[in-house]
Amino acid sequence: MIAFVALSFSLGLLIGSFLNVVIWRVPRGESIAQPSSHCPDCGNPVRPRDNIPVVSWVLLRGRCRDCDAPISRRYPLVEAATGVVFAVMAVRFGFNPVLPAYLYLAAIGVALWMIDLDVKRLPNAIVLPSYVVASALLAVASAVTGEWGDLLRAGLGMAALYGFYFLLALIYPAGMGFGDVKLSGVLGLYLGYLGWAEVVTGGFLAFLLGGIAGIGLLLVRKAGRKSQIPFGPFMLLGALLAILWGGALADLYLDSMLG
Repeated sequence: MIAFVALSFSLGLLIGSFLNVVIWRVPRGESIAQPSSHCPDCGNPVRPRDNIPVVSWVLLRGRCRDCDAPISRRYPLVEAATGVVFAVMAVRFGFNPVLPAYLYLAAIGVALWMIDLDVKRLPNAIVLPSYVVASALLAVASAVTGEWGDLLRAGLGMAALYGFYFLLALIYPAGMGFGDVKLSGVLGLYLGYLGWAEVVTGGFLAFLLGGIAGIGLLLVRKAGRKSQIPFGPFMLLGALLAILWGGALADLYLDSMLG
């Protein structure tokens, strides 16, 4: 199991390196295939030996080999974060055939998190295809395990969470972007596959975490009452926590309420 988790972490590092390209280019409408990775200052292509996740940044001391321009710390951080989330998913699901579906969620989650923080948008180019990819991967998992009820519940979870966010956007459009609505359907699909406790917990945690962060920013005067705070990261974090501990958190809440 340790070797499997280590392998998943290594895969996440490699995917994270690619996600850095996605995070930079997709919001700008640029191709993620061409041109190859290059220094934005001198334009020279990144050598293969300088494209090893995290390690290359450390060896280069965070600077371009050709022009000595600084390379942002966010690049190795994105790679490391993706590796960690991949490892966490491997621990959570083990050799279950559903793991590829949740690794895909981990990858797009990191990309969407960073993009939403950067430009306050959740690009359709990532979110909309994810409905198809996630449905296909979950369907394959259900075909292998024979648990078709999980797939049905995933579809219902998608509809439920999407409908809830859509209603919020209609009631208060200034506080809920339609990108959040579209992302909610994808998250509902994944959470619903695991259970209704995960759907409810993931949705609740998104608003709880977003509210705490908003109050914190107000207290330190980093935001005002009319400031727009990206909500996508809180939706993704809430979903991650629900995937890991949704059932346990729901049981804990019910136990506390019922004494």
